[in-house]
Amino acid sequence: MPRISEELWAQRRRHVLTSAWTCFARNGFHATSMDQIVAATGLSTSAVYRYFASKDDLIDATADEALSLIGGLFDELLAATPTPSPDQTITALVAALHRRGEQQGYDLSQLAMQAWTEALRRPHLHELVRNYYRSTQANFAELSRRWRADGHIAATADPTAVATLLTTMMPGLIVVEHLGDGISAAELIAGLDGLTSTH
Repeated sequence: MPRISEELWAQRRRHVLTSAWTCFARNGFHATSMDQIVAATGLSTSAVYRYFASKDDLIDATADEALSLIGGLFDELLAATPTPSPDQTITALVAALHRRGEQQGYDLSQLAMQAWTEALRRPHLHELVRNYYRSTQANFAELSRRWRADGHIAATADPTAVATLLTTMMPGLIVVEHLGDGISAAELIAGLDGLTSTH
């Protein structure tokens, strides 16, 4: 059998992964079988296993993708000149969450919720999730230092404390999006403003 190009290999691997996401979004990680994933791909069983050796491998790849997408947004925010304000940052985060739900057949933020529960039983994923939140907190801390320097937050504000608050808020956004009535950036900004208002 002739070897396929790296580009085609990557395309087929991605196809298997997104097919699995559709199944996982519909039935959850544990109620989804490899047979269902194979059927969703339209490929042979041997072809699917060529890209992922097990369902656990697919879950790992799903968790990695679902958790890491926000990293790209932080890269954009930190590279912007001037640095986006807290309100602009929250607006961008909420918009990114809404965009995750626009994929056909799956929502990566919903898959991130599944990854959290999976991380409670698998040390490898536990460490992945922990590192994700450490990275998120570090990014928020850097933004907070810039906000303080630009006068967006109080000169006495502790960037680490601000970062802890915003990092803790992130999972709540996803939960409210999927299990509540959703939330707008304007509501969130108004709530945060209310906490700091003295009037």
